[in-house]
Amino acid sequence: MINYPGASGALRAYLATPKSGPAKRAGVIVIHENRGLNPYIEDVARRLAVAGFTAMAPDLLSPLGGTPPDADTARSLFERVDRVVALRDLVAAVPFLEGRPDSNGKVGAVGFCWGGGMTNQLAASAPDLDAAVPFYGPVLSAEDTAKIKASLMLHYAGNDKRVNAGVPSFEAALKAAGVRYQTYTYENVEHAFHNDTAGSRYNKEAADLAWSRTIEFLKKNLGG
Repeated sequence: MINYPGASGALRAYLATPKSGPAKRAGVIVIHENRGLNPYIEDVARRLAVAGFTAMAPDLLSPLGGTPPDADTARSLFERVDRVVALRDLVAAVPFLEGRPDSNGKVGAVGFCWGGGMTNQLAASAPDLDAAVPFYGPVLSAEDTAKIKASLMLHYAGNDKRVNAGVPSFEAALKAAGVRYQTYTYENVEHAFHNDTAGSRYNKEAADLAWSRTIEFLKKNLGG
């Protein structure tokens, strides 16, 4: 666990780095669901480190005392999260990772559910972000979509009508803005299919495929 300077003050974050590999490497911000910085998100950060990245997962509940161990309590805390402040805290993570002595100057982001939506917002708000991978994240307005400079890989669950309803307009806005993107929909799986602690919603086949695509995409766009 580390602290980094966010817009709202010092933020707690989980940092994972490779045991070996290049002296200079890209950073990846891992953005949690609406249950905060939990063991699943920490594990995602470690998976990225194994793949050769510096991974940092901010605890966006830090201004409220940090993520509690109970998932239901954490979820209730999100009613008090100021999304504008949370986004500023995420934007601050980009120069923090860029400025590390082991950085190659590239930064990406991966986020899930609530964090998928925040990944989209980060891509629109941080022009220095090089790549973004939102998993089943709520989409952006056309106005915000036009601000994106990063390359995107979008993952969606087939059985996720609420999120998927916005995808056609999002894709149209991405095309109109000339954003580099690719999208994958995994049929017959549920929202949160990547989360291996989510019980019946977890789908190993879809999760493994989406993750392999994610790592390939990040390596292509961030180096490594």
